[in-house]
Amino acid sequence: MGTAVQQRDLFAREAIAQIPKILTLLDRNRHSPTYGCFDRNFWQYKIIDFPSGMSQEFVLPLALAYHTDISGNAFYQQAVLRDWVEAGILYAAQSAHIDGSCDDYFPFERAGGAAAFSLLACIDSYRLMGLNNPKAIAFFERRADWLAHHHESGQLTNHQALIVLCLMMLQQLVGGDRWQSAVQERLERVLTWQNPEGWFQEYEGCDPGYHTLTISCLGRIYEQNPDPRIKEALIKAVNLAAEFVHPDGSYSGEYASRNTYNFFPHGFELVGRWYPEALRINDQFLNGLANGLAPCYADDHIIGHHTWNYLLAWRDFVSDRPAPQPRPQGQVWFKNAGLLIDRRGSTELYIALNKGGVFKLFRDGKLIASDTQFSVQVQQGRKRRNAVAHLVGAYETQVNPDQIEIRGNLGWAKQKQMTPLNLMILRVVMLTVGRFFPNLIRKLLQKMLITGKKAAPFRFYRQLQWQDGQWQLSDDLQADSWQVVEQVGIGCDQTSIYVVMSRTFQAGQLQPWLDLTDKAHSLRDRQPLHLERRL
Repeated sequence: MGTAVQQRDLFAREAIAQIPKILTLLDRNRHSPTYGCFDRNFWQYKIIDFPSGMSQEFVLPLALAYHTDISGNAFYQQAVLRDWVEAGILYAAQSAHIDGSCDDYFPFERAGGAAAFSLLACIDSYRLMGLNNPKAIAFFERRADWLAHHHESGQLTNHQALIVLCLMMLQQLVGGDRWQSAVQERLERVLTWQNPEGWFQEYEGCDPGYHTLTISCLGRIYEQNPDPRIKEALIKAVNLAAEFVHPDGSYSGEYASRNTYNFFPHGFELVGRWYPEALRINDQFLNGLANGLAPCYADDHIIGHHTWNYLLAWRDFVSDRPAPQPRPQGQVWFKNAGLLIDRRGSTELYIALNKGGVFKLFRDGKLIASDTQFSVQVQQGRKRRNAVAHLVGAYETQVNPDQIEIRGNLGWAKQKQMTPLNLMILRVVMLTVGRFFPNLIRKLLQKMLITGKKAAPFRFYRQLQWQDGQWQLSDDLQADSWQVVEQVGIGCDQTSIYVVMSRTFQAGQLQPWLDLTDKAHSLRDRQPLHLERRL
């Protein structure tokens, strides 16, 4: 793997490679009315009618690249970056609503996540670049006031932790304790939303990916406020995260509540200063990074998050690393999360019992199977619908030392797309009454696109049995009628809820689709489709 310095530089090189694209997304024309805007769809292509406030988060990768002294970094100490960072902060202020909030996906959305991410980036960048701009400070204060009083729908712990960090950093910047009551309230919420198993609530359960972002925020919060409760929460959170680093160095995936491969390393470096186990997590992830197993987040909307977090991990990298340890053995069952990990010799199974038995299986340090359960495409009148077995639900499960069983109904996949009419209706609603009730609109969209499950007329039974040193997999799918089924199969990376950070490419997804259509079409009605596999 190389020296600690070489390991550290992997973070920086991966991040610096994204800077040219981030600069392409930026309007760098000083005489443009959108100078400083990072939403190219708005200022260049003109295909949307408002800029995404989240895009202004991209000032932080630029500010950090300016300070990253590594060979090959063409952006190190380039004076023009200071101008572009300041322009980005001022455009965040210019494009915000009068109360300091911003939109992300639709007008007058007033998105809490976008406001928090971009404010954190702006405050951090302002300090890093040594700026002195009263307009920027006034904007920070307006947005902080709005965040302090805004309560979004849904339980997203990472957003709460981000808000705590923003308010604490701004208090340090401007002095005083103006937002201290909000800091305490939000911090209490973060600690309360941590499950006794160590994970933080993300919509319908545990997402190890977003979990690492909450660790990153709490790690910085703990540096400013060494509260023993925060330390205890971080230790439990790190111990949980350690379980989801796969033997090849990849992390999390479709078995998580939000289907992400997210990995934010910065918090592990901060916690690793006093809890070395956290550093082992980053070291394992760096092995995967060196072998090309990091997911790709280089699209126009999400490229910023990991870029700045990687650069912070490089900056705060702990040089004294603990020795690697052998992979743990045995079975770990997070019952509240619905996640089970089974490690036997060189075989490791990660399975989501609360998602119908979606799993990843590794042997000898390599991924040999990724399975996101049955997917059935049916024709209903003039519409095609998709029934899947991987939605979060209350499935019947039985876990024994050598056998795992899951059974239940498939659910209808959430495949709602925008149409010209839908967009027109949304615009009219948001430009009239919706602008006064953005959280209600958000709640309705969450229910439509993310949470909940409507049962489909298919039932499955999945059994995994350990026999002769390997897992034997038996699947059954029952249908009232096979005549309406157009296609049926099992994919390695299929997901069916809207999560902005999901559906990214990762090398483990280079597995073929298992097509069971011909087998299904040969069956009589109510005759089960049966599949046996040795893994």
